[in-house]
Amino acid sequence: MGAAGAVAARGLGLGMERADNVALLIDADNASPVHLDAVLTILAELGSVNIRRAYGNWSKPALKGWAAMAHSHAIAPEQQFDVAKGKNATDMKMTIDAMDLLYSGRVQGFGLMSSDSDFAPLVTRLRADGVPVYGFGTGKTPESFKNVCTRFIDLDGLAKQNGAAARVIAADVVKLFGDAIAASKRDAQGFASLSEVGKLLNGTSSFDARSFGFSRLSDMAEAIPQLGLERREGGAVYVRRLR
Repeated sequence: MGAAGAVAARGLGLGMERADNVALLIDADNASPVHLDAVLTILAELGSVNIRRAYGNWSKPALKGWAAMAHSHAIAPEQQFDVAKGKNATDMKMTIDAMDLLYSGRVQGFGLMSSDSDFAPLVTRLRADGVPVYGFGTGKTPESFKNVCTRFIDLDGLAKQNGAAARVIAADVVKLFGDAIAASKRDAQGFASLSEVGKLLNGTSSFDARSFGFSRLSDMAEAIPQLGLERREGGAVYVRRLR
């Protein structure tokens, strides 16, 4: 099997068939090490994160946090000097390495930790070979990068999962749910399987409940006043639009 692998989206928009080998490429100039453990946990959905590389100019004091994580998390530091002001050699090196890994046929999934929209063409190319790409960035990440990822996880939202603050879900996200419910098979009471709704959400965007501070899609749906949830025999969850 080549670089494409046999990895397909499934389930609640939260799980995927496991792949053997996953590469995590970190734009250390543009990402915080604070979120690394959570990123590795999420990438485990795809398989074993055997390739872990962080790119940047390691002579910079700003990368001290990443340097401290290198040994404890088996991250290979990739040195990139600032060859010219305003030019980002780090992005180029990450892109070259990602393509080398793709063509090697040894990697069936990627994680890109960055908030830089310059990586959008790379993600598009990787996905063209059928390889899933998880993006990890802050809420300020441009939509052009978020939308091309198989799944994009907002690390700011992820950090709020254990927080007590109420989470306000935007109207456009509620509409996404409503559209997915309307497109799903519904029973006489208007309920649709949350599993099917999740598949549709995942198929139409890089939607992930964790970006909004929820660990599961069902938790998020339950927090939306416009939706009603029903748990049925066997643990299956069903959802409908109330208004």
